[in-house]
Amino acid sequence: MSPARTRRALPLLLLSALLVGCGGADEQTPGPGSAVPGGGTLAYALEGHVRELDPLLAGSPDEQLVTRQIHEPLVASLAAPFGDARRSRGLAISWRSSPDRRIWSFQLRKGIRFQDGLPLNASAVLANVERWRTLSEGRVLLPELTAADAPRPDLVRFILSSPVPDFPDRLASPRLGIVSPGSLRPQSGAGARQTSAERSGTGPFELRVGASPGSVLVAANTEWWGTRLGLGPALDQVQFEIEPSDARRLDLLTTGAVQVAAGLPASALGDLSAEPLLTYLRGGGGAVLGLERSVRGIHSATAVEPLSDVWLTVVGAQE
Repeated sequence: MSPARTRRALPLLLLSALLVGCGGADEQTPGPGSAVPGGGTLAYALEGHVRELDPLLAGSPDEQLVTRQIHEPLVASLAAPFGDARRSRGLAISWRSSPDRRIWSFQLRKGIRFQDGLPLNASAVLANVERWRTLSEGRVLLPELTAADAPRPDLVRFILSSPVPDFPDRLASPRLGIVSPGSLRPQSGAGARQTSAERSGTGPFELRVGASPGSVLVAANTEWWGTRLGLGPALDQVQFEIEPSDARRLDLLTTGAVQVAAGLPASALGDLSAEPLLTYLRGGGGAVLGLERSVRGIHSATAVEPLSDVWLTVVGAQE
C-alpha cells in the first residue's frame, strides 16, 4: 500500500453507535429535529465535463449525477445513512391511477420549500409539467403527457393520451428533477429555460459558486426536508473533480486525492485489487467505479442516486 494511500486513511468521520432512521413511506410534514451527525468532504472524480445543470437538459450521466444532488424528481425511494435499512418516499408520498392508466394522481409531501424559499406545491409542479410538455427534451421522456391540473394544493393530476402502467417509474428520472419556478423564464414553464442552478432545487445539496476551475462543489442543504426524517445528508460537501483521462482519474484515487473515481476501464481492476484500502463496483458496459473502503452508501456503478445517504468512516490508521 502506498504511503500516500495510508495517509489518506485518516479518520474522516468518527462514527457513533447512533442509527438515524426515517419515519416511513407516508409521512407528511417533516417535523422538528436536529441535523444528521456526520461531516467531511467527498472528492468524486468524473470523466466528463459538467456543462449543464438544468436537469431536463443534462444529457450525460455525470451531469445527471451532479444535478440530481440539487433537484429531486417527484418519485424517489430514499435511504438513510449509517446502514439504516428503512426507506422513505420523496416529494410525492403516494400516487394512484384511473383504471385505464391514463390519469395519474400524485399527492405531494407538505412543508417542503425550494432552496430559494419558494414552496413546493402543486403550482410549482405544474410549471415544471408545462415545461416538460412544451420542450422537445421533455416530450421525448413523456410523449404521452397531454395535460395536468391540480385539484388541490398538494395534489397533481397527469392526463395521458394512452395508458402508461409504469408512469411513476418514469417520473423518477433525474432528468425530471423539479426546478423552482423562480429559476425558470418564463415562470409559467411554457418553453421555459432554467436561468441558474443556484438555489433552484429542493435537494439535499445546493450548488456553491466560485469552485475551482475543472470542478463543481455542492454543499449540504441545511434546510433539506429529509434531514428532519433522518435521511441525511451525512456529508458536508461533495467536490466533483473533472478529469477526462482514465489514467489520471485512477492516479487521483490511488494517491488519495479523491475517494471515488467514475468511469474507470476494466484494465484498472488490477491496480484497484492491489490496494487493500480500495474497492470497486462494476456496471453495465464494463464501467468500473473505484472507491475507497471508507466510502459507505454507494452501491451501483451506473445508477444516478442522491448522495444524501453516503458517509465516510474509518478504515485505517495513520502511519
